[in-house]
Amino acid sequence: MRIAIAGGTGTLGRPVAAELSQRGHEVRVLSRHAPEYQVDLTTGAGLAAALDGCQVVVDASNGPPRAAAATLVTGNQRLLDAGREAGVEHHVCVSIVGCDRLPVRYYQVKTEQEDVVVRGPVPWTIVRATQFHELVAALFVAAARYRLLPALRGVLQPVAAADAARAVADVAVGEPRRGRVEVAGPEVARIGDLAATWRRAASRRALLVPLPVPGRVGRALRDGWLTAARPDARGTITFAAWAESRSKQERL
Repeated sequence: MRIAIAGGTGTLGRPVAAELSQRGHEVRVLSRHAPEYQVDLTTGAGLAAALDGCQVVVDASNGPPRAAAATLVTGNQRLLDAGREAGVEHHVCVSIVGCDRLPVRYYQVKTEQEDVVVRGPVPWTIVRATQFHELVAALFVAAARYRLLPALRGVLQPVAAADAARAVADVAVGEPRRGRVEVAGPEVARIGDLAATWRRAASRRALLVPLPVPGRVGRALRDGWLTAARPDARGTITFAAWAESRSKQERL
């Protein structure tokens, strides 16, 4: 099977490409900086050639928060239209668990992206994932530069990108579901506990600062709106195990 992966050099796209290649599929990695299939979703440049002969498209693209709509909404429409012209049979869109419940602009853009896919011309499946371990750790790394770690009131259920990639690959090689699939991490954890786990694994000196989050966003975090009690696929790598492994790799 020939599968194109938009955003194939990103946090999720790279392990999805590796997983599908290991399964014997022909994978085309699409991005603005890909060595072969250079594609710009904000303009549509390169799409026709990149999708030619592909049966499946996985959209793991991303964009800067302030301009995400140009890639994820308008760009996704271009990707779908090009897919229709190329005869693509299955469009897999990667999204976020709870994106339609959180009043944050980026999440609203992801919801708009889903709407474009649902109304689009190509049979589809939407894979909603919880926050990646990699993203959670990146937030802690940024905060630790100031020797502070925000222990926000609330819970998350982070998943390793490698675990999410396997779930996305499973969907990509299957039939279009015209529905949503959820993938989540193996455990729900308080954000403060995740911060403490990362600090210990990374051997960083930073003060845990309890911070309340007001409004609907705070309620979403406290009530677990970004978690999935019964996901269709559940990862096996805990945040603690992932953080320890990453720390060892960085020390080598």
